Amino acid sequence: MIIGKVISNVVSTRKYDSLQGYKLLVIQPYYGTQERYFVAADEIGAGEGELVLVTTGEVAGQALHRKAPVDALVIGIIDSEPSI
Repeated sequence: MIIGKVISNVVSTRKYDSLQGYKLLVIQPYYGTQERYFVAADEIGAGEGELVLVTTGEVAGQALHRKAPVDALVIGIIDSEPSI
C-alpha cells in the first residue's frame, strides 16, 4: 500500500466501458521520490489535495464492485498527516 497525495483528476472523453463510474486521480507518493506520479481509480470520493491510501497490483482489481482493468485503487482517505 502507498500513502499519496491527490494532485489532480484525469479527464478523458472516452474510457473503457468497465471504468465508467470510477473517478481517475493522479497520485503523488507521500514518501520517497516526489517525481513519480501514477493514476489510481477512486470510488470513495477523494479530492484534490487529500492524502489517500492506495493499494496496487492484482489486489486492486479484486477490491472493486465490478471487474475493471485497474492496478491502483484508492481505498481510504487519511484524516491527518502521518508523523514519523
